[in-house]
Amino acid sequence: MSRPRFLPEPCGDGCDRLMSTAQGKRWTPILQCSADFPPEVFEIAISQLIHHPEYNSTLILRSETVEERTSDMPPSIPALEGFRPIRNIHRRLLPRRPGRDAGLEQHCTLYTSDADEQNRPVVLVLTPILEEGGSLPYYHPAVRHLAFRYVNAEIPLLRIEVDPLPSTPTDLDSRLYRTCLALLDTLHRYGWGALTNYKKRVHHDCIIPREAYQDLYLVMRERHKHLVNEWQEVTDPLKHVFEDIGIATFLMLLWKESFGTQGENGLNDAAVPENLQTAPWKSWPRPPGGFIDLGCGNGLLTHILIAEGYEGHGIDVRARTSWSHYLGATQSHLHTEALDPTAFLEPTAIREHPYLREGVFIIANHADELTPWTPVLATLFSASGYLSIPCCAWTFDEKYERSRVWDYPVPDDSFVDSLNLGGEGGNTSSYSRYRIWLATLSLYCGWAVECETLRIPSTRNWAIVGRKRTAETKEELEISRERAQGIISQVKERGLFKTRIPEGKAKDH
Repeated sequence: MSRPRFLPEPCGDGCDRLMSTAQGKRWTPILQCSADFPPEVFEIAISQLIHHPEYNSTLILRSETVEERTSDMPPSIPALEGFRPIRNIHRRLLPRRPGRDAGLEQHCTLYTSDADEQNRPVVLVLTPILEEGGSLPYYHPAVRHLAFRYVNAEIPLLRIEVDPLPSTPTDLDSRLYRTCLALLDTLHRYGWGALTNYKKRVHHDCIIPREAYQDLYLVMRERHKHLVNEWQEVTDPLKHVFEDIGIATFLMLLWKESFGTQGENGLNDAAVPENLQTAPWKSWPRPPGGFIDLGCGNGLLTHILIAEGYEGHGIDVRARTSWSHYLGATQSHLHTEALDPTAFLEPTAIREHPYLREGVFIIANHADELTPWTPVLATLFSASGYLSIPCCAWTFDEKYERSRVWDYPVPDDSFVDSLNLGGEGGNTSSYSRYRIWLATLSLYCGWAVECETLRIPSTRNWAIVGRKRTAETKEELEISRERAQGIISQVKERGLFKTRIPEGKAKDH
């Protein structure tokens, strides 16, 4: 069942108007549309508007609830004729760019009709909280109050009305009208979704809380945004720089949560570089064996992590132009190497690899052919965990085709549901099936599967995290190891796997 068309129309002189009894003024109705849902759904729809303002403005990071009350309402909220306030949410709007835009606190007040004994909200009023002489940030409309109203008529309507600041244009060409148009469209969509029991298929922040991620990301962005102007590749710097800043932010918080308590495995104070003296993450826990970035490409993710004091290495079959432009600390940790996973059937090869070692955390960010090998290597090397962000679909020795790949057991139907795959079509697309296969492979190798949809500017932002073992006893760990070795044996028997040849002057890195 598809959503009815959104057909907004400007409010004419015939529209009834909200009236503020305290000020004795009538508000200005801006525009309206058919509601297409009953009044009891209105509260669900406006709850989304209250708690997720970032969906309507790219300048807003998120909102935080300061206080919620159902009595002793704040004196600054308007008294509306024919309505009474039943709930007030005092929220704080956080800007996406604090250095440019100011934050703002706001009252979000729900009103019900005086005649409604069920206390169903039919009006939401947003009231900015300003100090004497203060001004509104750019992302907020130039109004004292903005109201979303459910008009319970023969054909129910959604209407937006405002109490504008002096000299604020409200015509169809005004910025205020365009803002209200976007808000009304959003409310109409939320209401229809609530009516049809829409369930969001993609969920962010399943592993790391949104607030912690966003707060650290803002800091990391300021520390590394200069890389956009220093970009040495032909690819889009905005996408790659901010994408890898986002992945680095996620990893830093994941490691903090995963490896002990505050202060464990952190840097020694004597070894802290000057640029990290005020960085709180210098004492955060980190992987005991450092990290290895498989197929590190331009080396940017490795560079950001090393610049923030983390120990690790990046390997790729080809050195990139960027490598020689990073600081020396990064250059010495980027290596040209064609990794051959089939060599690790021999214990000697496992012991002698310089970067894959016990306790290492494996990063496979769009690692292509190495993607399916990630949980296998993590098992063989007793890694502390891994993060895999799959892009192109590869099996161990060829492109992924469901009809030609050996499957691993799926525990039950709830396992697939837990993978947060998103998309439509009941997880039947090739990419969805590939991700299910990767998840069952991880489980087969003895890793508990966690999934996250990363907040990065990429259509391939689904990630699988292994940081806990399902195998706990010595016998169970040995079974997982034997399974990993069995995969290598099968690949060698097929004889299709070919190690890529290192390109360029490998000795230079």
